[in-house]
Amino acid sequence: MRTPDNTFKAALLRGESQIGLWLGLANSYAAEVVAGAGFDWLLIDGEHAPNTLDSILTQLQVLAAYPLEPVVRPAWNDPVEIKRLLDLGARTLLVPMIQSAQEAAAAVAAMRYPPMGVRGVGSALARASRWNRLPRYLAEVEATICTLVQVETRRGIEALDEICDVDGVDGVFIGPADLAADYGYLGQPNHPVIQETIESAIASIRKGGKAAGILTSDHQLAERYIQCGCAFTAVGVDATLLARAATDLAARHGRSASSGTAGIY
Repeated sequence: MRTPDNTFKAALLRGESQIGLWLGLANSYAAEVVAGAGFDWLLIDGEHAPNTLDSILTQLQVLAAYPLEPVVRPAWNDPVEIKRLLDLGARTLLVPMIQSAQEAAAAVAAMRYPPMGVRGVGSALARASRWNRLPRYLAEVEATICTLVQVETRRGIEALDEICDVDGVDGVFIGPADLAADYGYLGQPNHPVIQETIESAIASIRKGGKAAGILTSDHQLAERYIQCGCAFTAVGVDATLLARAATDLAARHGRSASSGTAGIY
């Protein structure tokens, strides 16, 4: 049995636009609800959502039945956490807070076996290798791994060209919220200075031969980023979709988030 291809990585290499959704509810049932919506990729967030290895595993298991690529964001650029996520079966990781070529290279190394990297070999215990039922997993896994790094600080933007030069980085994701905060515009990712920085960064990433990515729930902004050359664009967050839909439904019945009927069942 051949190690399955990473269709998301292949699409990025072909320059095709991939549309995704953020998963922050940390629940496999909720993940499966949105899995059939038609997105190309879903991101399981281990940085800001209350996910554990167990909850990430169950989400990977349910998403395996759908024609999409699960992307997992670890909490940090930690080779131990990255190793465990890869063994669970995650093939595409989005590593946060990358600010230098050295940090990007460390993320790449954490996702590769020696001699190219530092990932520990435990395939007999790993869902990724189907517990060694994929006989050529160790030889074939390199082609299926997709390393995405997240640039979201001024320092990261200043080092963007060097980050893009790192062999093994498949894509660079711009984090608008943290970027705005680091530039002094906390809570203002749509500020003209931040938008100019983002569009310049997308151009630099493309010039560097990498796929560019971003997250925004603003439809017009998403389309603009795609026109600028974003190859993997997240267009919403599951928790936000639920919160907004619930608030809108309550409002249609004369209730607001600050004037509910707590205690009445």
